[in-house]
Amino acid sequence: MKKVNLSDRILKLEEVNVFPAVERNVYKAEMKKLKTRINRATLYAKYLGRPIVFVFEGWDAAGKGGAIRRLTQEIDPRLYEVHNIAAPDPQEKVRHYLWRFWNRIPNKGYVGIFDRSWYGRVLVERVEGFCSEEEWSRSYEEIVLFEEQLANFGTIIIKFWLHITSEEQLARFEARKNDPLRRWKLTDEDWRNREKWGEYVEAANEMFLRTDTPFAPWKIVPARDKYFARIDILSKVVDTLERELAIPKKFR
Repeated sequence: MKKVNLSDRILKLEEVNVFPAVERNVYKAEMKKLKTRINRATLYAKYLGRPIVFVFEGWDAAGKGGAIRRLTQEIDPRLYEVHNIAAPDPQEKVRHYLWRFWNRIPNKGYVGIFDRSWYGRVLVERVEGFCSEEEWSRSYEEIVLFEEQLANFGTIIIKFWLHITSEEQLARFEARKNDPLRRWKLTDEDWRNREKWGEYVEAANEMFLRTDTPFAPWKIVPARDKYFARIDILSKVVDTLERELAIPKKFR
């Protein structure tokens, strides 16, 4: 397993610069360059039999869905599955919280994309009181061991947190509220979560501290500008896959 230098990365939300932006013409040019590389990298992973897991976490309205759509446009549709993770159903509630994720881990050579993930245990379940402090406190070690088992199996794990400011989130909520075509995206729960912004920042920072590992490092993406965020995500995907798969340059 290749080591990743974690020491020079910012993993505290208060220290993230959320203002990087790119012009539309730059965005289109960069995306065009990345498309072929992502397609080839995922096909090469299929050839080698390496599973890939993408985890998308972040604030409500930060652009996770849009980023996932841009990513999947470049992957053979036969190779990936997107898992939109909501509250556990009755069958899942009576089992260990990781059970429903084990059942969604991709086979060798395939891609699993998680829109929300097992990190809900130490985020929403922690903040909203859906589990006890003892339960979420021990979950950090459980999650690290879970991801380590996947990595030892050959799985490439790429974890993203899409970060925006509270003010930017409010502006996007208001835009959704006033748009009949997007109003359905906004729920009462979204508004309630805003009231606990500080608690979620605290939970996220501890999550980064406790679960950022060489085999599954976190990548915080400034997402105020959606063009910048999408380029940043796809670039990190390409760089990680080409490094982990040791793709020969002639195939890039």
